[in-house]
Amino acid sequence: MTRDTARAHLADVLAEIAPEADLATVDARAPLRPQLDLDSMDFLRCLQGLHARTGIDIPEADYPRLGTLDAILGYLVARAR
Repeated sequence: MTRDTARAHLADVLAEIAPEADLATVDARAPLRPQLDLDSMDFLRCLQGLHARTGIDIPEADYPRLGTLDAILGYLVARAR
């Protein structure tokens, strides 16, 4: 999986959870949740949606590591290999 593919998956998942969310406005290294106004349940649904779309397991223990756009995309790319 490429970063572009991972980003497309994330954009699709976010479109279902927070249709107003625009990844083009996100600072990739800053915390994602406040930028997109996602609460903890939205974020959980986002990670579950990524698992459903990609088949990549995202254990709960890894959630704290996935706070930024860069972290999420890097995680997906690394786990897809």
